[in-house]
Amino acid sequence: MRLATLLAFLRPALPLILGLSLGCSLSLLRVSWIQSDGEDTCMDTGVNNGLFAGKMQQDSVAGGRSSQNDEDFKPRVVPYYRDPNKPYKKVLRTRYIQTELGFHERLFVAVLTSKATMNTLAVAVNKTVAHHFPHLLYFTGLRSAKVPHGMALVSHGDERPVWLMYETMRYIHQHFGGDYDWFYVMQDDTYAQAEQIKALVTHLSINQDVYLGRAEEFIGGDEQARYCHGGFGYLVSRSLLLKLHRHLDSCRNEILSVRPDEWLGRCIIDFLGISCVSQHQGQHYHSYELAKNADLEKEEGEDFQAALTVHPVSEGTLMYRLHKHFSRIQLDRAYQEIQQLQMQIRNLTSLTPAREVGLTWPIGINAPFVPKSRFEVISWDYFTEQHLFSCPDGSPKCELAGASKADVSDIIEAALQQLNSRYQPQLRFYKQQLLNGYRRFDPTRGMEYMLDLLLEAVTQKGHSHVLAKRVSLVRPLSKVEIIPMPYVTEATRVQLVLPLTVQELDFVSNFLDMFAMNTLDTHDNALLTLLFIYQPYDAQRVSQQDVFAGVKAMVGELEKRYAEVKIPWISVKTEVPSQVKLMDIVSKKHPVDTLFFLASVWTEVNMEFLNRCRMNTISNWQVFFPMHFQEFNPVLMYHGEQAASSSTDFMRDGHFDRHAFAEACFYNSDYMAARTKLAADILDRDEVLESMEVFDVFLRYSGLHLFRAVEPGLVQKYMLRSCNPRLSEELYHRCVLSNLEGLSSRSHLAMALFEQEQANST
Repeated sequence: MRLATLLAFLRPALPLILGLSLGCSLSLLRVSWIQSDGEDTCMDTGVNNGLFAGKMQQDSVAGGRSSQNDEDFKPRVVPYYRDPNKPYKKVLRTRYIQTELGFHERLFVAVLTSKATMNTLAVAVNKTVAHHFPHLLYFTGLRSAKVPHGMALVSHGDERPVWLMYETMRYIHQHFGGDYDWFYVMQDDTYAQAEQIKALVTHLSINQDVYLGRAEEFIGGDEQARYCHGGFGYLVSRSLLLKLHRHLDSCRNEILSVRPDEWLGRCIIDFLGISCVSQHQGQHYHSYELAKNADLEKEEGEDFQAALTVHPVSEGTLMYRLHKHFSRIQLDRAYQEIQQLQMQIRNLTSLTPAREVGLTWPIGINAPFVPKSRFEVISWDYFTEQHLFSCPDGSPKCELAGASKADVSDIIEAALQQLNSRYQPQLRFYKQQLLNGYRRFDPTRGMEYMLDLLLEAVTQKGHSHVLAKRVSLVRPLSKVEIIPMPYVTEATRVQLVLPLTVQELDFVSNFLDMFAMNTLDTHDNALLTLLFIYQPYDAQRVSQQDVFAGVKAMVGELEKRYAEVKIPWISVKTEVPSQVKLMDIVSKKHPVDTLFFLASVWTEVNMEFLNRCRMNTISNWQVFFPMHFQEFNPVLMYHGEQAASSSTDFMRDGHFDRHAFAEACFYNSDYMAARTKLAADILDRDEVLESMEVFDVFLRYSGLHLFRAVEPGLVQKYMLRSCNPRLSEELYHRCVLSNLEGLSSRSHLAMALFEQEQANST
């Protein structure tokens, strides 16, 4: 009885006891194997007679030296040692890190065209696929007198098809053989789905010899050998191209063929033993042969829908129709995939801790930004169909035009489409009027819209009713792309240009001191040119009393202190110091590759900003107009107290002056090109130049990127600038606004007014 009671009590714990016993037994058995010294008879028998003798001997030896091998896994610092007897050799680094690591670009595309089809089919290919492929080049035998815009063309000088193929393959190897992993060759009468071709090469291994396309039999040749039909395009791997280039000359002399694709296929088979295949590593190269006078609306077969390439395309309009058809197919597939993903997200949301509350709208898009304080609240911009009530120039109301008008029209049309797709066929909506419109840009998700629409709802029976409805829309941020930029370095010499007037003489000393300390003492690659602006009265008395004599003396002292430095100056007589006229004089006295930094006398030049000037200014691509940091009036800010010294407080003691365009970085060649277009436009009307700045010249008469950004490295002390009333109304207004906004912050101005009212009341 007691035994039965004991067993009943221990029965729930029996699995635990058995598990612990089994675990301890296995652990002890494993320890005995690890600590064995290799003298076990069973082990000796296995070593002498077994198949894995060598492996067991290695394991046995390794087990005996476990303590020594543990030292190999401990990190240790390897000191750098250079043999003093060997000369030091500087290591040259590559320009880009991907070159040093041996990375290659993915895909290069070659299009074979001719003089007859260059302006028709080749242009159609360029407009449909060129913006999808990263590098596309056209090859022809003879070129026409005028090459179509936006097409990179290589002419070989001979229209023979086989010769064109030979020269093309040789050119690709010489110029791009070491830069790309895959090479795609197609004709100009071929329509290719660019995105599908790019997706195909991402699934193929790059270390194999691949000749992939539509496999065709040779006429009267071996039944096993195949060549890739050139009309449907074909892929060649980099490893195959590197092996093929050694035999191209032999193929040209020994292989006779009329068709270039057959010639290339025979060359690859005879010398490399590789035949064309239509599938590789599970990836199929689908193609479709288009019948003559085919109707694309009736082409609904699976072969046509899955085709990567379509051939032959007889005219450019057919190429555009094919592109529209396949683009619609890809768009429908993308929408279906989005709906499937949204459904999966909705189903999985119930398993999350937040459940349906954590589901964002639209599904799959980031939640709206949640501000942590009132200073982070993103404001909404109000608009109607005619006007915008948040204008770039700060005015309260402006006409809705350009990209903003197109954006509003597109959003209203999208809202109507969504409403009709949701309520059809019961209701059909027609827009009467946009009552209210709001939009804001949320950096976490995109552009958000709220529309109050006055709609007319029509039923199936024809009854109509007018109602107001609010809709919300989101234009989400799309895929982020890295914009390719030309390569620049920090070794470019910067030519500073400093215009000086009589009113600015008191600040020249500080400018020269900062220039000497930050550039001359540090041996920075920067030069300085002074531009003395004389009034007509001062210019007549320059022989008796030179108003810039003190500045010239300071320049002489700098040249004595720094023997290798020369600071030239240019004297100009004018009543209205137009920035464009002054720059015309300086531009003619410097080479075209000069990098100018147009400075002001209040600018404190430093190495940090000069490097950013070099990096942000790209010849024939981009100019840089920094917004300097302007300190506030210390009298209003501190009331005679000591200024703050910390960096965070320092940034609160001023603002970035968005009304100032005096500082600029640009190349002389870019300025001369824009100035030439300006001269042809104004036709010797020099009075127009008085109303323009260098910024206006680049903005209106150049196709360059204008990079306008805040620059914390450019700091200017507070100074009430004198605004010349002879300048244009816009320039004078900018100067006045810059002075007013540079007085102090709103809180300090309010405090000053409050103290003044308190003093007046007492």
